[in-house]
Amino acid sequence: MITLASDFGTPYPAAMKGVLLSRSDARLVDIGHEFPRQNVTATAFWLTQVLPEFPPAVHLVVVDPGVGTDRAALAVRAGEHVLVGPDNGVLCPPARALAASSDADTDIETYEIAVDDPRSSTFHGRDVFAPAAAAVHEIGLDRLSSLETLSPVNDFVDLEFPSPEIGDTEATGEVLVVDDFGNAITNVPGEVLEGRESVRINGEKRPVVPSYAHAVEGTPIVTIGSHGNVECAVNRGRGDEAFGLAVGDVVRIRPL
Repeated sequence: MITLASDFGTPYPAAMKGVLLSRSDARLVDIGHEFPRQNVTATAFWLTQVLPEFPPAVHLVVVDPGVGTDRAALAVRAGEHVLVGPDNGVLCPPARALAASSDADTDIETYEIAVDDPRSSTFHGRDVFAPAAAAVHEIGLDRLSSLETLSPVNDFVDLEFPSPEIGDTEATGEVLVVDDFGNAITNVPGEVLEGRESVRINGEKRPVVPSYAHAVEGTPIVTIGSHGNVECAVNRGRGDEAFGLAVGDVVRIRPL
């Protein structure tokens, strides 16, 4: 299969699907096309949570604020998966997540895609990345080196999520993403909440609960999300609003 992830909304993904269907017999699966606009870090985070659940596939990822510039186009093999997209770091965290989820020791191989005068300077999803993803699918995930349009590279844009500071009396991190429910997901590992009934988040005392419904409706809570990180939420409400948090904001957690 070929999966598709972008910040395009509609109708642009349909054009990419047209290219893929005209060049391959792949099953197409949408990961989503409403990722935060031009937000490489948020997209990379969500893909680390989603792509390891898939069987072997080609993953077409187009969140590309540098489209039309001299940024490179990449294909990255991680185990039995290949990611195709721009060289802006968006492919690196999910590639590491895919490699880590493999049963065997898995190397990550990175290739630059030769780009020959695309039809448009603003829609490389259709003109560069979709044709490359179709070519990878058709030749086979274990035969990338035989594609003439791919060349191995060691110099590419990497992306690492910011690391939290974990001290004896305080953990300091930041909000990585806010999901559609308004849950503010931090980079602080959930282990800091273990054994706690409550903590102070930026000075405010909040209960620690195992899931949203363990609190009265409308109550601001702190929990460990499915991603394993500390999450600031509200039972049937928006955590970002209740806690006054947005992406990039500092979160200080003091155990009680």
